[in-house]
Amino acid sequence: MSQYVFKLPDLGEGTVEAEIVSWKVKPGDTVAEDDVVVEVMTEKAAVEVPAPVSGRVVSTTGVPGDMVPVGSALIVFETGSGAAAGAPAASAPAATAASKPVATAAAPARSAASGANGAATARTAEASAADVQAAVASGGRIATSPAVRRRAHEAGVDLKQVAGSGPNGRIVPKDFEAYVARRTLAPTPLRATPKAVPASARPAVARDTGTQEIKVIGLRRVIAQRMSEAKRNIPHFAYVEELDVTELESLRRHLNGKQERGAPALTYLPFLALALVRVLRDFPQCNAHYDAERGVIVRYGAVHLGVATQTPDGLKVPVVHDAQGLTLWDLAGEMRRVSEAARTNKATRDELSGSTITITSLGKLGGIASTPIINAPEVAIIGVNRAIERPVVMDGAIAIRRTMNLSSSFDHRFVDGYDAAAMIQALKECLEHPATIFIDT
Repeated sequence: MSQYVFKLPDLGEGTVEAEIVSWKVKPGDTVAEDDVVVEVMTEKAAVEVPAPVSGRVVSTTGVPGDMVPVGSALIVFETGSGAAAGAPAASAPAATAASKPVATAAAPARSAASGANGAATARTAEASAADVQAAVASGGRIATSPAVRRRAHEAGVDLKQVAGSGPNGRIVPKDFEAYVARRTLAPTPLRATPKAVPASARPAVARDTGTQEIKVIGLRRVIAQRMSEAKRNIPHFAYVEELDVTELESLRRHLNGKQERGAPALTYLPFLALALVRVLRDFPQCNAHYDAERGVIVRYGAVHLGVATQTPDGLKVPVVHDAQGLTLWDLAGEMRRVSEAARTNKATRDELSGSTITITSLGKLGGIASTPIINAPEVAIIGVNRAIERPVVMDGAIAIRRTMNLSSSFDHRFVDGYDAAAMIQALKECLEHPATIFIDT
C-alpha cells in the first residue's frame, strides 16, 4: 500500500494558479487512471484535470472558489493493495458484467441505431440510456463537458438517462439536446378541466421570503474581474450613431435568396465586420492594444476580430483571425464557427485570444442603444442594436425606412473623440451604401 500525492500541474501559458470550479470525486471514491477528478479555471479557459493513477481518493485540497498554486498538493491517492481493499468486491458474474465501461454498453446501441427506423432508434436510445444507468450504478462515471452538466442541472435532467454518442459513450451537446427534445415532445395524458374554485375557498399562497446565495466562481468570476478592471482602468468614451440600413437589408435579403435551401442566413454582423476591416485602414489607432506594463500602444496591421458570444457559461469572445483576408461569405461562416465552438466549449485557446477589436450584438434584444465595455487590452468595441422600420423625413416627405443604431466605446486615453466619431461616420457611410463595402480603393 502506498500513497500518491498529485500536485496541480503547469497548465501552460504562464499559469501560476488555478481556481477550483468543482470536484468530480470525494474522499473514499475509487477512480481509474485518466478519470476526471476536478475541473479548474485558469485565466484562459476551464480545464478538466484527469487522475494520473488508479486508486482510492484519500483527501482533496480546497473547495470550489479556492485558488490553488501550480505545484501544490491537489489530491492524495492510495494506490496498490490498499486501494483494492477500499473498493467494493465484484463477487458475482452479473456484477462484473454491469461494471463494464460506459463505452462498452453504449457501442451496441449506436451500432443498432445506424440501421433502424425512427421507432427502433427510439427504443435503442432507451436501451442505451438504461445501459448507461447500469454502468453508473456500478461505479462508472458519466463522461461529458462542464457546459452539458450545467445545462442538465439547470433543466433538471438526470444525465444517467441520456445516451452518449461520443467517444467512449461521452455525452455531447447534440445528445443532450435530442433527449430534451424527446422529453418535450412526449405526449401528456389529457386531464379533465378543473372546475373554478371560488376566491374565498382558495388557500392563501405563501410568499417566498427566502434568499439564495450563489458563489461567484469559475468563468463568471473571471468575467466579473475583467469587466471590473476594464471599467475601472479605461476611461470609456461612448458614441451612438443612427444608420439607415434599408439598402443593406435589401442586399442581405437578395443574397440570402440566392443561397441553397437550409443554408444559414446572412445577418448584419458579417457586413459590419467587412465594413470595419475597410474602415480600420484609415483609423489604425482603433485596431490596437495598450500594453500597460510597457506603456506602449501596439497597432496591428491585421484585423483579428473578436465576436462577443453569449454561452451557457457566460460571455466569451472567440476570435476570427486575419479577418482582412476573408470575403463576406468566409466571414459569415467563420463567425458562426467560432461562436458555436465557444458555446459548446470546443474553442481552442488560440480561438479565444488575440483579438484586436471586438464587435458585439444583442440580436433581437438589441434595444435602442447600449454602452459596451471594452475588451481590454483593446481600445475599441462596436455594438449593434435592433433594426426597426419607422417613418423618417426624406426630401421633404415621410418615408418608411429601416434604421439601426451603432453603439461604440473607445479608450479615450488613446482614441480622441474626433477620431472615434470620424471612424463611426465612415462605418455609417459604408453600411448605408453597401456597394462601397466591396470596392477596394
